[in-house]
Amino acid sequence: MSERTTTSAAEGGHSTVLLRGGDIHSPADPFATAMVVERGHIAWVGSEGAADAFASGVEEVVDLEGALVTPAFTDAHVHTTATGLALSGLDLTGARGLADALALVRAHAAAHPGDRVLIGHGWDAARWAERRPPSRAELDEATGGRPLYLTRIDVHSAVVTTALLDLVPGITALPGYDGDAPLTKDAHHAVRAAAQGAVGAAQRTTAQRAALRHAASLGIGSVHECAGPEISSEDDLTGLLALAAEEPGPRVFGYWAEQVSSAADADRVRALGAAGAAGDLFVDGALGSHTACLHEPYADAPHSGTAYLDAAAVAAHVTACTEAGLQAGFHAIGDAAVTAVVEGIRAAAEKTGLDRVRAARHRVEHAEMLTPETIAAFAELGLTASVQPAFDALWGGEDGMYADRLGAERARTLNPYAALLRSGVPLAFGSDSPVTPLDPWGTVRAAAFHRTPEHRVSVRAAFTAHTRGGWRAVGRDDAGVLVPGAPADYAVWRADDLVVQAPDDRVARWSTDPRSGTPGLPDLTPGAELPVCLRTVVAGQEVFVRPGG
Repeated sequence: MSERTTTSAAEGGHSTVLLRGGDIHSPADPFATAMVVERGHIAWVGSEGAADAFASGVEEVVDLEGALVTPAFTDAHVHTTATGLALSGLDLTGARGLADALALVRAHAAAHPGDRVLIGHGWDAARWAERRPPSRAELDEATGGRPLYLTRIDVHSAVVTTALLDLVPGITALPGYDGDAPLTKDAHHAVRAAAQGAVGAAQRTTAQRAALRHAASLGIGSVHECAGPEISSEDDLTGLLALAAEEPGPRVFGYWAEQVSSAADADRVRALGAAGAAGDLFVDGALGSHTACLHEPYADAPHSGTAYLDAAAVAAHVTACTEAGLQAGFHAIGDAAVTAVVEGIRAAAEKTGLDRVRAARHRVEHAEMLTPETIAAFAELGLTASVQPAFDALWGGEDGMYADRLGAERARTLNPYAALLRSGVPLAFGSDSPVTPLDPWGTVRAAAFHRTPEHRVSVRAAFTAHTRGGWRAVGRDDAGVLVPGAPADYAVWRADDLVVQAPDDRVARWSTDPRSGTPGLPDLTPGAELPVCLRTVVAGQEVFVRPGG
């Protein structure tokens, strides 16, 4: 991709740029090959011939050389600091077994002699032959007796060393402490606070910067940071928002997961810079850690998980947020947790009025175990489903973790994206990074090629959920799409031939007919090479350029 600068120019988002000679993914013109960006917004989209009229009046002309231009992705659920720490620190997601995990811990400890607390992420004993996590004694030996906090891949439980437990007085009396078993519930939250408290401001900023730069390199133009008192800290959120405001990079929309009971509480959430009192406000936990709250017991455990909030608490939070004009939301994975959310929000709607609840666009994170009744309720109440298709790619299937936890029959009902779309429920796609990696095209692929065929959606629908869907989830209907007037948040890709893919072959045949006017997207068939990001632009300003790209 080459470029020609015709004046000495303008700064970042204030320059006028003509991009031409590529494929512009725009509903304004499905055959567009050129686009003009002016003052940080899309000014025009159209054909190559018409682009000639703009060439002499812009400050920069970019020859796309056949590259694809799309809206930048929005990742609607990210833990930025944890993502940055995983990128640069102890990452066990690739560990092949228990011995491999312990070897990685040992090597990391040796390489970081000055860290007050060692922090790692990503172990998943369900995928190991040993079928168990490291014991405390094994971790004590591997770290030489130093404090270590090591989260399971779902981040809802952790294994730790004795030295870290010693930093948390009274830990053995907290719910979720069970001898040598992974810590859950309050015990997990307590050790997480101790571990994160040992991360200094400079280390935290370095991690945040690394995560945002990595996101930009993947064509991600905005992220929704899901913060909260049980997840991170106020300083972590405000520091991230300040960093994003000061340095070029993806936009950051922050959510603060704390219950609101009054207008003063809502004002305090706003004062943090948060877009809402939402995100990971836990109604339950996670399936992998046996803490998602179910109507029926787990297939591999004699209980039905953990409820953190009931319908009455949900109703109180949503009522207070709605009356204060603040977006609310919850983390809910198990079917009993989703039921509590639906019942609570319906009760809030009876008090404040359904129209006000719908207008607030309250959101539910994960929403994995849904029924036809709860899907209909999501549509009725105007809820956004903020979901993570990579969960199905990682844990779905007949032999996956979902089937282990729930049995194959219940597991097949999880993450029903097609049913949600058919009912008119808005979808916003994300990664929950570092639970699953930042990987936007992989996320689109996971939804389009869901392990349960009846839950698959078209590539186009999945792409929309990962671009425009994230903007709609923060109340913006004018962004996430390349049309005149929209923010100039876009990515440039090296990609193979463009196609239209849908679960139903008849739809695909119709859509690929030129008369349909359906813009194509890269072939995401499993095994096909995913597009490579060449450039990411936010508000008209370059935030990533691939070297040599």
